[in-house]
Amino acid sequence: MQLITWNVQWCRGVDLAVDAARIVAEAKRLADFDVLCLQEIADNYPDPRLGGNDTSDQFARLAALLPGYTAIPGVAVDQPADDGSRRRFGNMILSRLPVVQVYRYLLPYPFDAGVPGMPRIAVEAIVRTPSGDVRVITTHLEYYSAVQRMAQAEALRAIYAEGHAYARDATVTMNDGGPFQTFVRPRATVITGDCNFEPDSAEYRRILAPFADGTPALVDAWHVVHPGTPHPSTFKIYQKDAPGDPELHCDFIFVGEELRARVRDIRVDQQTQASDHQPVILTLA
Repeated sequence: MQLITWNVQWCRGVDLAVDAARIVAEAKRLADFDVLCLQEIADNYPDPRLGGNDTSDQFARLAALLPGYTAIPGVAVDQPADDGSRRRFGNMILSRLPVVQVYRYLLPYPFDAGVPGMPRIAVEAIVRTPSGDVRVITTHLEYYSAVQRMAQAEALRAIYAEGHAYARDATVTMNDGGPFQTFVRPRATVITGDCNFEPDSAEYRRILAPFADGTPALVDAWHVVHPGTPHPSTFKIYQKDAPGDPELHCDFIFVGEELRARVRDIRVDQQTQASDHQPVILTLA
């Protein structure tokens, strides 16, 4: 299984052109991907609300550009537009592997006086691979508020642990094809996204911390493949808020212990300028 995670900045490149087709073409150039996890997908946020953008529904546009993939939107922000329609912003998973069950989790948004912020979401798709089902979770954590970001990191841990508990139990409580139908959760888990924290941060350490209930700890897939090697930069390489801004390392792929042995490769493409972030590519056996 090949997976790409990428914050695509509403499909806006360093050249400031907004082009969903370019995002898909670049992703295909990088890998013959089975699963594509995207952050910062917009619907109806025209410039100047999002620079260079128009009113397009990028959730629908990206789905149309990838026929044969199941498109799973995760809307975190849902606001009124001037004409009475809605504006939406969030994340997305596209999978050409069969998708068994989808879960959407609104992340905590605790009050932090005077600090900008917006609602955040984690989207989970259970995908069926030749080696067994895998939970794929993608998210985009808060940029401005450290209080909210840590709360969201804690929530990701809880989401992972909750699903793992269901997987350990594996009880089918209803099998009638209705909305109470049980789909047994897999233990194998991938958590991807733009976390807006650095590898030396408290949030990063918390994501990898042990669990009191015996749930296996998450591991950083980068260090599975590249032990002792620092994370490559994934943000602010080509596009900076101010000249001299440092490059950042905030796009991660974490895996559950059950997947550690199946991690074959992980790499960051630092060449593309189709977004202000760089894509991360994971290969699982």
